[in-house]
Amino acid sequence: MRFAQNRLRAPASAAVAVAIGAAALTALPATASAADDGLSVQYRTSATGATADQSEPWFKVKNTGSTTVQLANVRIRYYFKADSAGASYRFACSWAVKGCANVTGTFGTLANPTGTADRYLEIGFTSGAGTLAPGADTGDMQLRFYQSTWQSLNQSDDYSFGASQTSYADWSKVTAQLSGTTLWGQAPAGNDPTNPPTDPPATGATLFDDFNYSAYNDPKVSAHGWNVRSTSGGPGVPGATWAPDKVTFATTSGNSLMNLETSTSGSGESTKQTEIVTNARKFKNGTYAARVKFNDAPKYGPDGDHLVQTFFTINDLTAPMADDYSEYDFEYLPNGGWGETSDILYTTSWETYQADPWVAVNQHTEGRQSYNGWHDLVLTIDNSSIKYYIDGQLFGTHDSAYLPERPMSINFNQWLIDLAGQTSTTARAYDEQVDYVLHVKDQVLTPVQVAAKVTAYRGAGTTFEDTVPSS
Repeated sequence: MRFAQNRLRAPASAAVAVAIGAAALTALPATASAADDGLSVQYRTSATGATADQSEPWFKVKNTGSTTVQLANVRIRYYFKADSAGASYRFACSWAVKGCANVTGTFGTLANPTGTADRYLEIGFTSGAGTLAPGADTGDMQLRFYQSTWQSLNQSDDYSFGASQTSYADWSKVTAQLSGTTLWGQAPAGNDPTNPPTDPPATGATLFDDFNYSAYNDPKVSAHGWNVRSTSGGPGVPGATWAPDKVTFATTSGNSLMNLETSTSGSGESTKQTEIVTNARKFKNGTYAARVKFNDAPKYGPDGDHLVQTFFTINDLTAPMADDYSEYDFEYLPNGGWGETSDILYTTSWETYQADPWVAVNQHTEGRQSYNGWHDLVLTIDNSSIKYYIDGQLFGTHDSAYLPERPMSINFNQWLIDLAGQTSTTARAYDEQVDYVLHVKDQVLTPVQVAAKVTAYRGAGTTFEDTVPSS
């Protein structure tokens, strides 16, 4: 992320999503659950009328199996009939024992509409929701959704709605999945939720780069559309410079890697930061992926600097609070910063901002733990939501209010927020490494499909391909 010297990370008071139409589903036979896995869902509503300003499905999810369940692998679907073909909906969490910041809600469209359902609300969890031991439940999740126009809803024809459910009880008209296997409930006829993702078309416009270069000034770097930054400006420590020679390339066990080094001796003038960015802003909806190595410790010298290690996509802010600004970040802070005191990883979806006075309009998910080492990072953007995955697990789902309006560039950088984390004047340096980057235009790939696509490129000996058209 390139612009802010001070970044306020204030989550919204409620998780709100505007989402219409996700990928359609294909019905498959129900999948039997593993013997040691089990889930049940209790439901109640606090809006019992046939019509209401908003639907209020409240849930408790219970682990009825014999093994601990990671809530990040659980999905619940509530099925309903849209009030009109063009209706769009917003999701909100009023209160949850697990914390509203750890509960997500997105909307999808059924492949086989019925008289009582053509949409669903899918409830998920971030990694911050933690686990459920055998016999434990999530406690209250007081959820709601409403039309984006705030017109009244007709609930009487909604498959999952129960007007008489004013206290919690088991409810089979919602489904619950664990890692893609349905363990609870019955979907509307012909819409079993256990279908695997379909293989994407092989012809999708794609950028793939294995970073097989000799140096930052290798002519192929610019020929392949990259700029290794040397210009001045933020983000980072005032007085710091962007050092292209600190972006290096090496081959390890036959695999080419890019390394971004950031160094300092405790002053702005001694601070050398690194960034590489695509020259073209031509990337919008679709899948973004990279394999990145974050490092908690410096390669030499004392530790403790407020460092930011990143993979992100961004366009330019045309005016303060411009509504066509977009940015989607993976940002790892191995020593804290922005008010945090230890390791934290942010995924952030930006709508807009104003630098002075600072105003931020974004949605973020964070993981307060060490992410030292190699990680597979995947970001998907479609017409209904933004999803972030880390090492194959869903990390955060962000709302359609933050979808991009204009194409963006793809960036990696490493920089210092300030010099307050380590005040020593002893020289030190930090590394961030990148294995590859992939973008597939207008296709939402699963992490498994991303890995397969990268493996296919490498199996064919392809180190670079760019068929993404200029915007």
